[in-house]
Amino acid sequence: MGRKIAVVLFNLGGPDGPDSVQPFLRNLFDDPAIIQAPLPIRWALARFISKTRAPSAKKNYAMMGAGGGSPLLPETEKQAEALQIELAASLPGDEVRTFIAMRYWHPFTRDVARQVKDWGADEVVLLPLYPQFSTTTTGSSLKEWKKHYPGPTRTVCCYPFEESFIAAHVDQIMAAFDQAGRPENVSLLLSAHGLPEKIVEAGDPYQWQCETLVAMISARVPQDWEVVGCYQSRVGPLKWIGPSTDLEVERTSKEKRNILIAPIAFVSEHIETLVELGEEYKLLAEQHGAASYTRVEALGTHPGFIRTLVGETIAALEMNDTIRSCAGSRLCPTGASGCPHADVARRAGQAVAVQAE
Repeated sequence: MGRKIAVVLFNLGGPDGPDSVQPFLRNLFDDPAIIQAPLPIRWALARFISKTRAPSAKKNYAMMGAGGGSPLLPETEKQAEALQIELAASLPGDEVRTFIAMRYWHPFTRDVARQVKDWGADEVVLLPLYPQFSTTTTGSSLKEWKKHYPGPTRTVCCYPFEESFIAAHVDQIMAAFDQAGRPENVSLLLSAHGLPEKIVEAGDPYQWQCETLVAMISARVPQDWEVVGCYQSRVGPLKWIGPSTDLEVERTSKEKRNILIAPIAFVSEHIETLVELGEEYKLLAEQHGAASYTRVEALGTHPGFIRTLVGETIAALEMNDTIRSCAGSRLCPTGASGCPHADVARRAGQAVAVQAE
């Protein structure tokens, strides 16, 4: 008899209606991976920020329809269903079931961990829908999972350099280019969620992974395009990594360029793709004279992206280690101490040093 394999998809989560917006934001900003402050201060900040941001956030969620909530869960459910179908075909001797564990709203990780346990899974694969690893996303989700599920698991760290993942991005970009009428004088803005500089300086590999992906995509689109990696969604007084997406939109618009803007860290449509990229930056581009502005859709259930998730899951099931590194054996730079494989890299460096003596 085959195995019972649970594949748990990690994602951010989003409010399911107007009344959920403030508690969702409170959960988000109460995460120590997001607000790195002692508990009493973080607790107070989370309540203050969620209360002050809730009114504008509600307006943005209302722009997307869906009863004033986020489309992220329905979008993730489509991805989970597509993945389960493909895994069932790839692993015909096993019973595969996908689960969705959201970090800051329903279905909460603690509840999903209980469901996986009750189902009696023989193998559990933790699969983030965050392509790049960050301590603020995958790292936070892993810590939350470990609080509620004591059993063994296999973890996919990240997959920003997988061939099918890169090809899916390029396919979406070129489809948007065709939709825009194949204009000349193109600026392709590859936008990712930003991080405070201090998180990257502490060893988070996210920025390096994003910028390496930008270089890989740049090599596959028309070479006369300007390609820029940039970062969106800045909040708070801290200095964040750059360049910022809004300033790049403003700059390229003033140069009368045709803008294509694509999310490279978001794989599902939600407020930061549909509203921030799709509405707010479009208005900014129009105000500053852009020749045109076209938003590239998130990957969603693109066949290439689903193939990436299938491949990562199967590879995780076949490996001896409990964590699958990005792009198989590729590791982040040795300075990226926040990477789950930092210990592996350090041990490899120590082994080389011993051999050299």
